[in-house]
Amino acid sequence: MEDNSKTAFAEMFRQRTKKFVVDNIKFFRTLPPTEEAKIIGRQLLRSSSSVGANYRAACRARSQAEFHAKLSIVVEEADEALFWMEVLIDAGVVTESSLSILADEASQILKIASASRKTVSKNNDAQ
Repeated sequence: MEDNSKTAFAEMFRQRTKKFVVDNIKFFRTLPPTEEAKIIGRQLLRSSSSVGANYRAACRARSQAEFHAKLSIVVEEADEALFWMEVLIDAGVVTESSLSILADEASQILKIASASRKTVSKNNDAQ
């Protein structure tokens, strides 16, 4: 991949992870006013906001090792966000359909970040 296409992809993914955060904030505002919804919702907000913040930090990494570390956090937090979404659904706090778009986006972000992390690991092993 050329540097220009890498830069374009990184910017697109940075915007995508930021939108993921904003979409989760908007979803949080729709949760029922129960204690469990707010507690689990806050956990979802923390993990989803960490996805955007850590990808942004990864884009500013000073080394491949730092990039890999930040990308690992993105993977971990995207997976955690999916977990909290599943909990909200399984506990009957929200319907599956109300979270389907967000859950799909979390899954896609997780897959992309995991694949990127794997590529970085392979490139580091080859050096």
